[in-house]
Amino acid sequence: MKRLLELRKELREIADPKRAKVSQRYFKTGKGEYAEGDIFLGLDVPQRRKLAKKYSDLNIKQLQILIDSKFHEERMIALFILINKYKTTNHKKIIFHFYLKNTKNINNWDLIDLSAPNIVGQHLFNLFARQPRVSDDAQLQISKEQSLNSASLSKSRLQSKLQPTFSSSENGLPRYNNLLPNLAKSENLWERRIAVLATYQFIKNNKYDLTLKIAKILLYDKEDLIHKAVGWMLREIGKRDLKTEKEFLKKHSLKMPRVMLRYAIEKFPEKLRQAYLKKD
Repeated sequence: MKRLLELRKELREIADPKRAKVSQRYFKTGKGEYAEGDIFLGLDVPQRRKLAKKYSDLNIKQLQILIDSKFHEERMIALFILINKYKTTNHKKIIFHFYLKNTKNINNWDLIDLSAPNIVGQHLFNLFARQPRVSDDAQLQISKEQSLNSASLSKSRLQSKLQPTFSSSENGLPRYNNLLPNLAKSENLWERRIAVLATYQFIKNNKYDLTLKIAKILLYDKEDLIHKAVGWMLREIGKRDLKTEKEFLKKHSLKMPRVMLRYAIEKFPEKLRQAYLKKD
């Protein structure tokens, strides 16, 4: 644990209490706010990235301690290290599963936005991209088999929100095809945001169906941070394929929270943007 102790010592040597106070206000850490109780040491993002690079040799056990930390910067450094490890390791599945087991600690929008596309999104895209398309009949049979398999699992595993996504073969698409929809239906705000942001990797590769599916699930979400995330991803689709975004908006714009719509149409030509905003 020597390296972890060295990291924590260095963190506290460069901590800035004034910056910490500003961060705690900015990230809504007060009573009743979305990040209630989160604590900052007072480091900027470049400092965190630099430390993550310096201590990139931390192992999974040490990263578990770091991601369990009450300090926001320590959790972010753990995520930066995980992202870098994911890019270079031949054991990407370990990083992917580690991330999913720790969603309770990835509990602010900045932590999610930097990590979900680069770990969850990238891993799923890699899996989906190399799989042949599953026919409807085959998918129906897979679903039946999943149901039978699930019935034989222990009660503790059934209680896991993510368990249904891990009930098929390791090499098969069905093992993961419900992961993001399940997260999008979670009671946990941050898991829902992970579901949205993970689809960014698909958007970057001009695959939009998964994002649109998640957007439909979250269309009536009550949280402003989800409205912004969904609107942002729709906007990213529009940058690449305006027709696809406009087709989605044609069906759903009148049902959308106003913030979601504003984010989605932010880059539209002004005349078109105003036309959407004037709709009742």
